[in-house]
Order: sequence, then structure tokens, then C-alpha cells
Amino acid sequence: MSRTAIILSGGKSSRMGTNKSLLKINNKSNIEIIIAKLKQGFDDIILVTNEPETYEFLGVKMVTDQYPGMGPLAGLHAGLQASHDEVNLLAACDMPFISVEAAEVLIRHLGNAHVAIPVINGKQHPLFAVYKKDLAAIAAKCIEAGRLRMQDLQAQTTVQYVTEQQFSEFAEAEISRIFFNMNHPKEYETAKQWAES
Repeated sequence: MSRTAIILSGGKSSRMGTNKSLLKINNKSNIEIIIAKLKQGFDDIILVTNEPETYEFLGVKMVTDQYPGMGPLAGLHAGLQASHDEVNLLAACDMPFISVEAAEVLIRHLGNAHVAIPVINGKQHPLFAVYKKDLAAIAAKCIEAGRLRMQDLQAQTTVQYVTEQQFSEFAEAEISRIFFNMNHPKEYETAKQWAES
């Protein structure tokens, strides 16, 4: 089954103070690490960014938001619009330890739902989740109505929640790393330490 990975790289990174996607871990930028991993399991990679000139060195397909400044939901919308596949993994640019194997678990559990969202320790992770292409139209309606949270989209469709039990093939520490994202400098330092070890 053909599928696409959509990477969001449009945030302001205000808490980090610098562009999270370009932070280096083991001499490679975060975005390069994520793309290299996703290429192992996805036919197409789409980077959603409103600064395409910054990412030309990556050599991947890029699209910009049709609704600039409207957050991750607008990024998902742009990615789904550009995708040629029914099944799409959405990934944030600040998750250096994401795993194609974890993405496979989400795809396996999608079933007839339109979204598969991991719920780890009771917390939803809509920015490492699987979305069907036809949600682009629903996302556009949500944005135009001013409903900009990812939960606003979920409320309009069928969602399969995937918990730790479904990720049983992973060790607990591994799950923590897969769903780890870097928002603050101290979290970046943690990521570098994990990568070095």
C-alpha cells in the first residue's frame, strides 16, 4: 500500500528560541534525521514549510500553507492536499526519535477510521499520527470556521486511538523516546544525550 509522510516545519519555535528542525544531533540536523528515518517506510515525503528556501538542501517535495499562521491543522491540510496517497503519516519536526515501526503500528490499527492517534500515558499525540487524505476538506472547513485545534478535526470524523497496549513490541523506554518532542533547550540537551548514548 502506497503512503506518504507529511512533515510539519512551520512552527515559530518561540519556546526553543531557534528553529527546532535545524538543531544538530550527532552532527545532523533534526529534519535530516527525521527524513532519513521516514524514507525507510514511506513512498513520498512532503515537507510543509512557509520558508522553502531554508530547506532546499533537503531535496524533498515542499508545500506551503494555504492558510498561513493557522497552526498545525493548516499544515496538515496543506500536506493532505499535496499528497497522492490515501494513507498519510503526519510528523512534527521536533521528534528526533520517531520510528517507522511505530508508524506501521498506527497504520495497522487505522482500519475503517479516518485518523489513528497514539495515546501514551493518557496524552494524545496528533502530530505523530495517521490521517486519510479525504480529511483535507474537513480540515479546511474547521480552519475557515476558526476551529484550529487538532481536536476540532477529530470531533468531525472517526478516530482510532492507539495506546501502549498496541505498542507492546516496544520497550517502555523506547516508547518514551519515540514520542519525545523538543520544545525547550533542556529537552534538546536531553535528546543529544540520548543520541550519544
